[in-house]
Amino acid sequence: MDNYVGYFIAQKRKELGYTQQKLADKLNISFQAVSKWENGTSTPDIALLPHIARILNTSVDALVGYHPLPKTAYEEKYKDEKYYWGITPSKLCYEIMKLKPPIKPYRVLDIGCGEGKNAVFLAKNGYAVSAFDIAEAGLVKARKLAEHNHVEIDFFKADINDYMPLERFDIIFSSGVFHYLTPNLRKLFINQLKKCTSVHGINVINVFVNKPFIAEAPDLEDIEKQTEPWYSGELFHYYHDWLFHQNDETIFDCSSGGVPHKHCMDILIAEKMEEDQ
Repeated sequence: MDNYVGYFIAQKRKELGYTQQKLADKLNISFQAVSKWENGTSTPDIALLPHIARILNTSVDALVGYHPLPKTAYEEKYKDEKYYWGITPSKLCYEIMKLKPPIKPYRVLDIGCGEGKNAVFLAKNGYAVSAFDIAEAGLVKARKLAEHNHVEIDFFKADINDYMPLERFDIIFSSGVFHYLTPNLRKLFINQLKKCTSVHGINVINVFVNKPFIAEAPDLEDIEKQTEPWYSGELFHYYHDWLFHQNDETIFDCSSGGVPHKHCMDILIAEKMEEDQ
């Protein structure tokens, strides 16, 4: 990941209230070295990584962007000929079209695109779409769906826990994926999404919310062991400085995988009104 280490150091340093000089003093190096790490012109010597991690109250794995996860259970589910999630796009795609109608090819990033139904729908309607998922089997089916619909999409494989967008997008979209994002990365990742969103661009995201009175989905127990549900309002907090077009919490029935169950979700559509300071 391009300059992940420098970006992570800067975020952790600021969280602790350290200046570049204070961090440099603790490491017995020059503040210019810290500055170069953070602006991406150099990277720390490998021998310094344990010391940096200790001072920033983190781990070397987190520092370098390594967050091992079990192999996604969807890899096997996506190998079936049928589309596990179907091919009907999320209702949020229509909300995107209302707020940002494709009067020009707005750039879209679809995070955790699965088998590609939302990415393909948006591309068919004139958006310039990039989309990624961790499951190769899902991407294979997504590419087939795109080919069938005669659209071009930049599909690529990535794990939400070690990918950080660096390009500009007008629309960042993610449905039912952020519970795979480890809690210690949430603020860092969302700050980068916000930074990479154009002024008057939108982020359209829903997250599974933990409610003690809602049981685990019966067909997804192995999958949910890999996840970290959010708490109510957590997502909205990270976007407190943006204009909210929608911020709702809903409990709904679901039959994905053919097994009826319930979920609770927080749904956010937020617009960036000015450039980050």
